[in-house]
Amino acid sequence: MNQDFKNCLDKQRLYKSDDAKVLATKELKSAGDDLEDAKFSFSKQRYKWATIQAYYAMFHAARALLYFRGYRERSHHCVVVGIEYLFGREKLLDMKWVRALKNAMSLREDADYANEYSQEGAQASIDNAERFIKEAEKILKGGA
Repeated sequence: MNQDFKNCLDKQRLYKSDDAKVLATKELKSAGDDLEDAKFSFSKQRYKWATIQAYYAMFHAARALLYFRGYRERSHHCVVVGIEYLFGREKLLDMKWVRALKNAMSLREDADYANEYSQEGAQASIDNAERFIKEAEKILKGGA
């Protein structure tokens, strides 16, 4: 077992949950809603919010994957660790999507905490969120 994944489990930032699987569909819908909000914000030149909303679209898609595997989370970092371990090691999710999620998280933190954002960063986050959600949908439909 990967040490980061083990740490998330040990600190109960990731934990098994019997009712997690039923939440996956709802979580994927939240991802789609956040993506639409990000696109709307971008169209209004609200690049800070578009960046934040695009990250949350990816975050909710990643949570859907975790839920599908029977895990809940209490940490954004552990969501990334969880999908990297549970889906990346089995090559069900290309590692470029894990990197894209990490990048979106970093852009979101810069926008939220440092008030640093750009049109280019917002567009990249939206593009990656759209593709990430499609990848998550494929995995969930495939029953992985």
